[in-house]
Amino acid sequence: MDFEAMDPEPTDEQVERYRLLAGDHAAGVGVVCSRHRGKDHAATVTAFADVSYDPPTMLVCLYDMGRICEAVETSGVWTLSLLNSSQRSVANWLASPGNPVDGLLDSVPFHRTEASGTPVLDGSLAWFELATVSVHTAATHQVFVGKMTAMGRAEGSGNADAPLVHFAKEYRSLR
Repeated sequence: MDFEAMDPEPTDEQVERYRLLAGDHAAGVGVVCSRHRGKDHAATVTAFADVSYDPPTMLVCLYDMGRICEAVETSGVWTLSLLNSSQRSVANWLASPGNPVDGLLDSVPFHRTEASGTPVLDGSLAWFELATVSVHTAATHQVFVGKMTAMGRAEGSGNADAPLVHFAKEYRSLR
């Protein structure tokens, strides 16, 4: 068995090795959206989890220097759309650094939630609207815990059996 102790202050090589090993975890792919200063913000995420069924609660981890982090923190309301395997191009677009704020979702079909008007991606497997109940700092990220305010399946979500997953630094489908 391979063993490598981590230095208290990890070297660049150790960080890279960690990224490689952590990439062997298959994760669902989603998009977090929020509104801030009258503009839509969105980013692809793989670090999210269902926390509790009673009351329905989820969490998402966002890079603390990203625009989406500021938008979610400021608005206190966000959506998570779970992507299907045909939405790989959407995942790539919204994961690209330096995307424009204006027109970010112009090429992405979406509709708005009734309560907050936050974007939900059309064709997603499922979507959730959440109100932030707590925020925790974890290294370079903020962990947002949210209580469910609305949920559903997006129109045209016929690919419920074909989720988009991230594994070994690539998007993949289960088929």
